[in-house]
Amino acid sequence: MPSPSDQRADRIAALVGLARSVVTYHGAPERSAAMDALYAGFIKPGDLAFDIGSHVGDRIAAFRRLGARVVAVEPQPGPASIIEQIFAGDRDVTLLRGALGAKAGKLVMKINTRNPTVSTASRDFVAAADGAAGWEGQIWDSEIEVPVTTLDALLARHGRPAFAKIDVEGFEADVLAGLSSPLPALSFEFTTIQRDVAFACLARLAALGPYRFNLALGESQKMALGAPVSADDMARHITSLPHEANSGDVYALLER
Repeated sequence: MPSPSDQRADRIAALVGLARSVVTYHGAPERSAAMDALYAGFIKPGDLAFDIGSHVGDRIAAFRRLGARVVAVEPQPGPASIIEQIFAGDRDVTLLRGALGAKAGKLVMKINTRNPTVSTASRDFVAAADGAAGWEGQIWDSEIEVPVTTLDALLARHGRPAFAKIDVEGFEADVLAGLSSPLPALSFEFTTIQRDVAFACLARLAALGPYRFNLALGESQKMALGAPVSADDMARHITSLPHEANSGDVYALLER
């Protein structure tokens, strides 16, 4: 059992990690403005939006600035508490403390105390990061068990969103496996250490409906391609990215 001093050090590390996330994701007005401009292409006032893997709620804030009602999903207790504090009293924000997956139940999350934004339910993600350039020093040092529901169940309870953001560190394909009908628009995170997860997400969405795709690298909040492309073309583009690109978000828009 850890000593009291070790336990205090762990608690301090967790608080420092959370504080770093809050400053990083809520402390840059120019980043928020760019985010609003990007999401305005998918969300209008009165829409419903899902934020799956909310972390400390910067996307919730963007969706609310655009006038959307938000259902947020966050399994980590610390970040979920931050969301509750930031959006206290906002009846248009509903927080679900848990995770989404292919089926309802429970799962074990690997927690990165010092960098909670990369905590994950995917052991494959942790394995892929081990020894990878750009991922040095990342340590998943604890585990928690969290409840799991599905996207289908979320739709049944809250309605169909105009847009859903999925950012769950290598678990994106599992989340999409719990969706049986197409959404109008959504995004999912990808990393260059797990391109296979992105390919699985593209294949799942292509099976659900006639989607076209674009992507924004890192936290640029800017579409990288001049026009949306097919799932196959997006897969080829992700394959061509250098390892140093690291991560980004693929945006999927259902053709009408």
